[in-house]
Amino acid sequence: MKIPLPPSAATEARNPASRNIDSLSSLQIAQLMNQEDAKVAAAVAQETPTIAKAIDQISSRMQRGGRLIYQGAGTSGRLGVLDASECPPTFSVPPGLVIGIIAGGRAALTSAIEGAEDRWEEGARDLEPLAITELDTVMGIATSGRTPYVLGGIQFARKRGCLTLGLACNHGSALSDAVDLMITTVVGPEVVTGSTRLKAGTATKMVLNMLTTGTMIRLGKTYGNLMVDVTATNEKLRDRSVRIVAELTSLSCEDAATRLDFCGGEVKTAVVSQLLSVSPENARERLAACGGHLRAALGSQ
Repeated sequence: MKIPLPPSAATEARNPASRNIDSLSSLQIAQLMNQEDAKVAAAVAQETPTIAKAIDQISSRMQRGGRLIYQGAGTSGRLGVLDASECPPTFSVPPGLVIGIIAGGRAALTSAIEGAEDRWEEGARDLEPLAITELDTVMGIATSGRTPYVLGGIQFARKRGCLTLGLACNHGSALSDAVDLMITTVVGPEVVTGSTRLKAGTATKMVLNMLTTGTMIRLGKTYGNLMVDVTATNEKLRDRSVRIVAELTSLSCEDAATRLDFCGGEVKTAVVSQLLSVSPENARERLAACGGHLRAALGSQ
């Protein structure tokens, strides 16, 4: 199905600032791109009220067993897969809690799959194995706001009762009419006309960062700005875990490492066990009773 671009599709317009970019020096090219990139944060800032609503709704559903599913094509799909893949090691959540789906499948992560984004029916087909329900959130990511693959997926998700979100960089898009909540970051024309891996891609990454980080904070995955649900899968993260326990308990790094090992490598368990002088089992029970929120388990607000 062919969906037209909105009349004022900023993502396809020519940028007057870069009309002669091929005649600039390398320094001038870098400076021009940097000047254009500086506009991205302001565009995202305009959408923070809507992003906040999305965080509240996603986290509410996750607390009841729901998932967040990104769906996109090309750069949009890759960024969704990237954000989803970073959640397990960062916040110790199961891989299936945040899921990224890209048109064309795994091969599309590293190679362009011709025509994949134009296949409306495959948007629904790729969601079917996930057995989505009304507790799940499906977010369609499409810079243009008209990608058939994404629109097909959103249509399917709505039929299943999911919360549907959209992310695009053009006002008045077909996607905005199809979802429950729309985030539109209008970053303006790209330095290279139509190359939406640039400003549009940057805006997309920023929004996805906000959505998952905000959601995980709401779910108790941080204490202040400390990553207390980190999974120590490498030496860097192991060192970070020890330093967090040391900072929150005033233990030496050596003693913090011992306490962390005693608690199975679980940072929150180690902190509660040390500060409240309880066993790891009791610490886990306290955390579970507080929905995993460390601040509440320690009895402080």
